[in-house]
Amino acid sequence: MSGRTGALVVVVAVAGALIAALLGVLTFGAQATSRPDAVPLAVVAPKAVADQLAQRGGDAVDWRVETADGARRLLVDKEVYGILELGQSGTRIVLSGAVNPQGQQVAQQVLTGVAQAMGGAVAVETLHPAGTAARTVPLAASALLWIGALVATIGLAFAAGRRGLLVRPVHRVGLVVAVAVVAPGVVVGLTGWWDSSVAVSWGVVGFLVLTAVAFAALQGALVRFLGIRAAAILGPLYLIAPAVAGQVPEMLNPAYRALLWSWTPFRFSAEGLRSLLQDTASAPDVRLGLIVLGSIAVVGLALLLLPARAKPTAAPADDAPVMVAA
Repeated sequence: MSGRTGALVVVVAVAGALIAALLGVLTFGAQATSRPDAVPLAVVAPKAVADQLAQRGGDAVDWRVETADGARRLLVDKEVYGILELGQSGTRIVLSGAVNPQGQQVAQQVLTGVAQAMGGAVAVETLHPAGTAARTVPLAASALLWIGALVATIGLAFAAGRRGLLVRPVHRVGLVVAVAVVAPGVVVGLTGWWDSSVAVSWGVVGFLVLTAVAFAALQGALVRFLGIRAAAILGPLYLIAPAVAGQVPEMLNPAYRALLWSWTPFRFSAEGLRSLLQDTASAPDVRLGLIVLGSIAVVGLALLLLPARAKPTAAPADDAPVMVAA
């Protein structure tokens, strides 16, 4: 018996190490391997100067020569992370608080270095300025909505199983509705507590509700078909997603960009919410977020409402088998 216990100790130790290694690769690895690769920046300058500048930066920077209006439109749409305007009056760096904080930081570093190398006065202009809370809330809200829905969904499955209660589709949908009410309320309350100057419009509230519905419906569907075992998938996603969703794709290793960042729901919710908070609702990531999160919500709710397969139960010998809902 002691020999079998010793073998079990070795097995669980190895399993723990393998899981730790996997989570390390999927979480901290995204940050450890990050480096700039074709970071999109715009330059407004006479063509000869702009073409010369576009040769600088190598593969780390993707310079786009634009007019002043065109460059600012690209910045609002988050297709570039910063603008370098060169004129007779000096050099101006234009940034935006609606851009992912990491993207804004990288743009400011690169543009400041270039401007200083060129000499002369340098002015910095920030469109839609964002404080610390406004920069933190989008990703934090996504994580909080996910974990709130996860605790509620797993909690219902666990408690109902322990007490022998039957969870019907109406109960699962009811849980989604409840999460969509209370979880966004928590996010709005925390946002007001962190920084009362952050404007939480009805558009922001609606986006939070849609995100909560999408997350809760997705989790509820997985738990319905996998049971408590779904926690082994949903839990690690909470650790993995913020590690990549908080970065701009141009800073991620191509493998992480393709395998994680490209599909994680957190990036759609975080970037869409960031644009709404900074009053740039016309940005493409808002529309993309509505489409992706809306699709997740519809599919998840459809799976929750899908009729359960009937299965036969024991019946008296003189009666036909009785079918009951699973």
